[in-house]
Amino acid sequence: MKMYGKDWVSDMFSHKPVLLSEVIEGLDIKPDGIYVDGTLGGGGHSEEILKRLSDRGRLIGIDRDEAAIEASSRRLSPYGAKLTILRGNYEDMQSLLLGLGIEKVDGILLDLGVSSYQFDEGERGFSYRYEAPLDMRMDRRQSLSAYEVVNGYDEQSLYRIIRDYGEDRFAKNIAKHIVMERAKKPIETTTELSEIVKQAIPMRMRESGGHPAKRTFQAIRIEVNRELEILQDSIEGLIDMLRPKGRLCIISFHSLEDRVVKNAFKKAEDPCICPKDFPVCVCGRKPKGRIITKKPIVSGSEELDANNRAHSAKLRIFEAKG
Repeated sequence: MKMYGKDWVSDMFSHKPVLLSEVIEGLDIKPDGIYVDGTLGGGGHSEEILKRLSDRGRLIGIDRDEAAIEASSRRLSPYGAKLTILRGNYEDMQSLLLGLGIEKVDGILLDLGVSSYQFDEGERGFSYRYEAPLDMRMDRRQSLSAYEVVNGYDEQSLYRIIRDYGEDRFAKNIAKHIVMERAKKPIETTTELSEIVKQAIPMRMRESGGHPAKRTFQAIRIEVNRELEILQDSIEGLIDMLRPKGRLCIISFHSLEDRVVKNAFKKAEDPCICPKDFPVCVCGRKPKGRIITKKPIVSGSEELDANNRAHSAKLRIFEAKG
């Protein structure tokens, strides 16, 4: 494992967590309860949860990134026995918790997307701002990286990914340019890919909407880490792990994630599949609870001024049936 010094940890994880007070309020923390931070990161949200737990309370932090595990372990070490940190993915939360003898919990938090430290550590290849090998793996134990996606996927697959996950209207041309350039030599670095994407977008369109490679990098990152697939497949199971009146809080950072969360919560609140003209439900599907946030919670002006990452953050909350 790569070791990181105390100064690195302090610098990279000094950012205030997004929507912190809103998350703490949304979780409705019980001092003796059991809570799970399924995307531990630097431990900012977890620290505030731990402050509110009694000696009988417990927090389990889960993350697939070894750097996040190391950093949060340092930050949260004063909380001792109240804290358990596990390396893994929140999609495996049920089995991870069963390994600890835990079947139900009082609250679960997911803070989706890439942490600022992952963007800022250039060698990880998440950002078009730094020269680095194409990587983008949140868990470096997995084999699939951005290099394999960019150099190995066929043109139609690249087009689909950039169109669906990047929502880029120039997806077809970007995919075409990637395939053309990799025929000459493999595309190996973030700057190479960034320049190829830039050349695929008309010059007049490069002047607005941020960096021209932003959407393509997002799309490839989502594919590499199976972000939407995992989210889509996990939410129902996470709700089932909640105790009565337990809360699931999910912070998303782009419209694709938010749509998945919104639709999953709606289905959990109203799972009936009977035709709308049926006078009574006959499918037998029962609500799993209720949506607390009819509209997502977003950051206020003060947080927006202080934290650029907060601009796209949306928090949705679901409460299990009592």
